[in-house]
Formats: sequence, C-alpha cells, structure tokens
Amino acid sequence: MDLQLQGRIAAVAAASKGLGKAVALELLKEGAHVAICSRDQARIETAADELQKATGGDVLPIVADLSTLEGCRHFIQTTVMHYGGRLDILVTNAGGPPSGPVESFDDAAWQAAIELNLLSTVRMVSEALPYLKQSDQGRVIAITSISAKQPLNNLVLSNATRAGVIGYIKTLANELGHTGVTFNAVLPGWTRTARVSELLTRLAETRGTTPEDVEAGITAAIPARRMGRPDEFAAVVAFLASGRASYLNGVALQIDGGLSQSLL
Repeated sequence: MDLQLQGRIAAVAAASKGLGKAVALELLKEGAHVAICSRDQARIETAADELQKATGGDVLPIVADLSTLEGCRHFIQTTVMHYGGRLDILVTNAGGPPSGPVESFDDAAWQAAIELNLLSTVRMVSEALPYLKQSDQGRVIAITSISAKQPLNNLVLSNATRAGVIGYIKTLANELGHTGVTFNAVLPGWTRTARVSELLTRLAETRGTTPEDVEAGITAAIPARRMGRPDEFAAVVAFLASGRASYLNGVALQIDGGLSQSLL
C-alpha cells in the first residue's frame, strides 16, 4: 500500500532513541524527509547517522530542549527553514517524567512535567500550524501513553499530563478540522524500549523482586501476552501521517496489545 509519504517533510520530536527514533525510521523508509531533535547533541547526531545509514534517507538532526518555548520554536523553525518553508507532518513526543507515588512529587516536579509533556505539544503545534495548513496533507500525531486513558500506578505525572495532551488534540480536531489538517494521538502501552527497561528495574527494586518477574506480571495482563515492539508502534504512526488516513481526525488510538479495558 502506497502511504503517499514520498517527499513529505516530517518533524519528529525526541527522536534520538525509543519510540521517536522508531517513528523517524519508519517515515524515512517511506521516503519522507525527517527532522529529529533531542537536547543532547551527541545523541541526536548519532541517531541521525544511524538512521541515514539504515535507510539512505534525508535526516536533519536538531538540538532543542522541548521543555522550553524557545526550544520548541527552534525545532520547528529550523526544520521549516531547512526545507524551504515546508512542513507536512509533526509528530510530538517528549521523554517521560519521573516515576513514583503521588506523594513523592513537589510543585517543581509537577511544573517540570507540565512543561515537558503538555506544553511542549502545545508549543510545537502552535509554531507548526501555519505551515501545516499550507500542506495538502497536514498531519499532527501526538505520542502520549495508554496511561492517559488507564492510569498506571507510580506514573502520576505521566497520567495527568498526557491526558491533557489528548484533550488538546481533540479540541484541535474539533476547531481546525476544516483546515484539512488532521490531529490524532497515539497511546502506546508497554513497548520494549530503554525507558521501559529502566521502569521495570525501578519497580523491581520497589517490590523487592526482579525485572523479569515484574515483566511477567505485566504481560500476563496483556491479551497479546507480550510487550509491543517499537516498529509495530511506528507503523501505525506512519499510517496516520499518510494520505490514506485523511478521514481519521480527533482519534486517541491505543497501541497496547489489548491492555486497556476501556470501550472507547
């Protein structure tokens, strides 16, 4: 199936590793030009080199701190300037906030989580909208988490801020759907990334057990009986970014192997 992504300009946030990098890889395979960002220069340059070697595609690495307004602006404007004023696809994403019980976080921790996980999406979308509206295939895909629909223990900062992203995306779809730009969110469940491995280790330490035992308990609750792979997640994002998904708008799509028990 032709996803109609050849020659499209995409900006994928927080793509030096994990799900962001997997999405960048998938878009490059489909022929898109992809700008990626991270606050760490060495990491983003390494990721860009790996992606280019894997696909032969056009990758633009950008250093940007998405927890700041200036960083979000820099990422979008650098992308647009590099690609002649064009932007077709924006994939918002940010590193997860710290894990821990509700009472372990002070006001500063909450503020930092809101800046990184909610306001980064608001800021990037606001900066990108004028260019996306000019595209005949404008797409915004926000990477959030299944915790936005089904809160997970010890992830209160993620639970709260990522739910806010879904509310924002749905409002954009309602108010700006007439522009031709589509706005959707993707909610990954347990997917095998470095961050998930770190979380398994922390949970094991808290419970006095092993990461393997923690994972076994998690996967037992997933109908698929396993964690997802980054490439499985990225394939869904590529479809949402494509011309084939032109009538999908305002959707919060769970990619979780059936973990979520909600009907909607």
